[in-house]
Amino acid sequence: MTPPVDTPAGRGRPRVVLGVGAGIAAYKACELLRLFTESGHDVRVVPTRDALRFVGEPTWAALSGHPVAADVWESVHEVPHVRIGQEADLVVVAPATADILAKAAHGLAGDLLTNTLLTARCPVVFAPAMHTEMWEHPATRANVATLRERGSIVIDPAVGRLTGADTGPGRLPDPAEIFEVCRRVLRGRPRDLAGRTVVVSAGGTREAIDPVRFIGNRSSGLQGYALARTAVARGAEVVLVAANVALPDPAGAKVVRVESALELREAVLSASAGADVVVMAAAVADFRPAQARESKIKKSSGDPEPIQLVKNPDILAELGERRRQAPRAVPYPRVIVGFAAETDDVLANGQAKLAAKGCDLLVVNQVGRGLAFGTPDNAATVLVAGGEPVEIPRGPKDDVADAVWDLVAARLA
Repeated sequence: MTPPVDTPAGRGRPRVVLGVGAGIAAYKACELLRLFTESGHDVRVVPTRDALRFVGEPTWAALSGHPVAADVWESVHEVPHVRIGQEADLVVVAPATADILAKAAHGLAGDLLTNTLLTARCPVVFAPAMHTEMWEHPATRANVATLRERGSIVIDPAVGRLTGADTGPGRLPDPAEIFEVCRRVLRGRPRDLAGRTVVVSAGGTREAIDPVRFIGNRSSGLQGYALARTAVARGAEVVLVAANVALPDPAGAKVVRVESALELREAVLSASAGADVVVMAAAVADFRPAQARESKIKKSSGDPEPIQLVKNPDILAELGERRRQAPRAVPYPRVIVGFAAETDDVLANGQAKLAAKGCDLLVVNQVGRGLAFGTPDNAATVLVAGGEPVEIPRGPKDDVADAVWDLVAARLA
């Protein structure tokens, strides 16, 4: 079931304008429209004239329940070129072509969609889709930067198969993930991470015993992914280091996939250079086999030999130490957030870790017996370096993520 989105105060159903650009990915916007309407939104589709070459007016009208127009000269007595944008709670453009991004950045208003973008006083989300060369062109990058500076959310496109045989960045993100970004934006959270780069680790590492067995943990990555999605909705550029997570890539996040603790360390340290925030939400194995077998250990070989374990590097502590030793001229994360999963003596163990790790915030939660790992909800206590603990009551992991970002944003400010 598609989750409902919070209704703006004093209003009925949230009013969403779905702008559709003239790209082959326009057909995917039909799925995005379905997600909005099934979750209780009132959606007005505003395609460009050429977008109607890909998906026709009858389809949009039937799926939205509203008449569809691309031109400012239709239903002139209703002044649609002004009214649609004024009344919207959210405008999302998917796919947003290079042409639309350029027109929006330069304030052009040649059709109903670009007029709507100029008159909108609500949040605006662009989901670009185009060929890699177009996305990477300096003109497009400049237009994206301009839109972000003005407060729009421009979701980085996904990497994958494009039109024809081409592959690369420029693919429209999964419609369900675009919807998740929009759902978070409609909750009315501040865009206090705009212009910030954040690194989030998620999931659980696996340490190989042999080619088929490993030492691992129960982390699903749900909380880390909630942190990444929420950060995108709050305007951040997000690098998500995902360890063995079977979840769709969050729209707008650059996903780096890893398996072991050593791989996660390398990815996090690399991404942290120049980042504003690092959130270590991944469950990192404390130990790994000293040597992984090159072939499968056979049961027929008798009693197995003991597995010698060695410590994995403490990535969170290393981040804190590197920041402490970094020269002033070297940019290093201003805020470092750790996670501590505990089964007993939760706060005492958390306070000891906060003192040892050198992080600014430590999110401590109790795990086991159906708590935290793999569940849709969570509760936590955030230990604050030099401050009082902050309790986060049990609720959806989105809410926990927002509470953590509230604390991070306050420290950045």
